Amino acid sequence: MQQAPWQTKWPERISYGMSDAADNLVFQMMTTYLLFFYTDVYGLSASSAAILFIVARLADVVESLIIGLMIDRTHSKWGKSRPFFLWYALPYVAFAVLTFVTPPFGATGKLVWAYVTYLGLGFFYTAVNLPITSILPTLSQNTKELTLLGVVRQFGGSAVQIIVAVFTLPLVAYFGQGNQQKGFLLTIAVFGGISLILIWNTFFQVKERFTNPEHAHQSWSAVWQMLKQNQPWLVMSVVILLYWLTTAIKNQTTIYYFKYLQNDEGLVPWANAFTFASLIGVVLIIHSAGRWGKKRTMLGGMGLGLIGQAILALGTTLNVLPLIFTGTLVNAIGNGLIIGLVSIMIADTIRYGATLGIQAEGILASTDDFGVNVGLGLGGLITAGLFHLSGYAANQTQNLATQHMIVLNYAWLPLLLYLVMILVLLLYDDHRIQAALTKERE
Repeated sequence: MQQAPWQTKWPERISYGMSDAADNLVFQMMTTYLLFFYTDVYGLSASSAAILFIVARLADVVESLIIGLMIDRTHSKWGKSRPFFLWYALPYVAFAVLTFVTPPFGATGKLVWAYVTYLGLGFFYTAVNLPITSILPTLSQNTKELTLLGVVRQFGGSAVQIIVAVFTLPLVAYFGQGNQQKGFLLTIAVFGGISLILIWNTFFQVKERFTNPEHAHQSWSAVWQMLKQNQPWLVMSVVILLYWLTTAIKNQTTIYYFKYLQNDEGLVPWANAFTFASLIGVVLIIHSAGRWGKKRTMLGGMGLGLIGQAILALGTTLNVLPLIFTGTLVNAIGNGLIIGLVSIMIADTIRYGATLGIQAEGILASTDDFGVNVGLGLGGLITAGLFHLSGYAANQTQNLATQHMIVLNYAWLPLLLYLVMILVLLLYDDHRIQAALTKERE
């Protein structure tokens, strides 16, 4: 059957892509620097940070389902997913800034402040991020166009991730002038202001075109039956969880590795600069997914990620910085292929769910945020928990056990997780999706 004509134009595509860029201005600071901020700047112990992360992520699991249900039950003049950009952008940015405020409280008061602000940030992050995935299959019915939109989204998101990873510490130093509490607060304020503008721009520029009003109030039992039959969605849910678990463990440990093992915190922006190569992976998707298919392309990305991580691990063993940076670059290309395909393949599972008689963009898209939240929570728990068990002490020379734990988190655990990801993705049944979509078009 002939493909449907393309429905979007470049202003809308770019605005859609900037939605992920907006979220990542804050999200990347959370994944890369928040643990360090809590332990070395804010003043929490590693054990308190670990418990906070796991509590927040458990809350986020519930929140992902709640926001997913809210999207599926929203029927406004703007659509189902689109109004969430308008309603929740401002509280999202407000809680992002409050999370990096260091109040003049005692230990208990500061811990309570951290819980309230971080839990609030997690809820509103889900409220503005989950609609980015759920709205994608409603923008077009053209498979190639959906792939292009997914690539544009990830290009914007990845570019901002790199910007935040590279420039956060220099901005903290510039704004803080030796006061990291002030530096982190002013940096997140700048990022948050830009994020607010970009999220609202997405609301005004994108348009939902393909939703089925007949599926307005589907029962939970019907949705549950569809989820159990949607094998590709189940596999992708696990893949996303594993990817973000890997990302959290590695990213959160990067600053500790260079600060305490290389004794040079200034190397962090240089190391993070090599993640720019993820954009290469994202751009390659347009060609490789069309030629080899999405599953094989993502497997290739995981293979590159594994090879890059192995080179990095060798570099930490031999203490050779060029090897570490080379491994980071190769790993980043692979990560670009993986994460660039996530929203596209989730959109495929949403369309597949519709062939089973159930249109549930919100619930099916919630697997993306579910995987992000649980992966980050477990990653934060594992990292902070291992640091605590090994006797980590902030801003001091670390003992040998802690040094080993830092290397384990930075190099070896991510290497193992890439292997597990590959094994899980091999179970993904892309033929089932293509057969169902082809049958529906006939």
